[in-house]
Amino acid sequence: MAISQAVLATVFGILGNIISFFVCLAPIPTFVRIYKRKSSEGYQSIPYVISLFSAMLWMYYAMIKKDAMMLITINSFAFVIQIVYISLYFFYAPKKEKTLTVKFVLFVDVLGFGAIFVLTYFLVHANKRVHVLGYICMVFALSVFVAPLGIIRKVIKTKSAEFMPFGLSFFLTLSAVMWFFYGLLLKDMNIALPNVLGFIFGVLQMILFLIYKKPGTKVLEPPGIKLQDISEHVVDVVRLSTMVCNSQMRTLVPQDSADMEATIDIDEKIKGDIEKIKDDKEAFLISKN
Repeated sequence: MAISQAVLATVFGILGNIISFFVCLAPIPTFVRIYKRKSSEGYQSIPYVISLFSAMLWMYYAMIKKDAMMLITINSFAFVIQIVYISLYFFYAPKKEKTLTVKFVLFVDVLGFGAIFVLTYFLVHANKRVHVLGYICMVFALSVFVAPLGIIRKVIKTKSAEFMPFGLSFFLTLSAVMWFFYGLLLKDMNIALPNVLGFIFGVLQMILFLIYKKPGTKVLEPPGIKLQDISEHVVDVVRLSTMVCNSQMRTLVPQDSADMEATIDIDEKIKGDIEKIKDDKEAFLISKN
């Protein structure tokens, strides 16, 4: 018995929802760290503001399209979780970052989405509304998928994959596959086409990770530096600093005969202490051998 395209689309949509659900939860460790340290620690709110805008845009498109329930479910969750992320960031961010976050939200999520909504809902005919809005969603999705080019360039330049977590790249690639087939089975290129680019960049990131992955290195003591050498340098520094201090004091401070005798006694005592330290060190080394 052949499986209909609608059933297959639903299956790929459910799989896409499951994978995208875990991708949405990926920033949780970051916000747990922010909560524990009560500071945003230099993180930026831009990715979460853009993700909120993306969720709003795709929800609006799915509601207009009327046969893309799977887009509504995952983007509804993404909408809520991004608001939680932005709220936590705003609460623990410094004053300057709070101001920037408010500006980003107003400019992108309020004015940007508001302008798209007004233009497509009131100025575009109902028959063309889905197509116009689909093109907008596709262009935005393509621009988002192009964003990893900066990370790819950094990995190639530094020859290090420390900036690119393999797990996240893998799940984003898998998510792109699911949503590509979901869009293809619905015959909606606005959904399918951007995920082709997402798949290509995802595979490229994983390949670069395997090429530039560096094995874990153990921090070793530099060769030629031993505890014995360090102790000898410490004794020499103490001896030198004592000589310099004493010579400077004798040069700068006028001394009578009593002061000079006291100074000589102090010098003799310091010399005795140095000799004692030296003898103790030699005895320690002999006993160690």
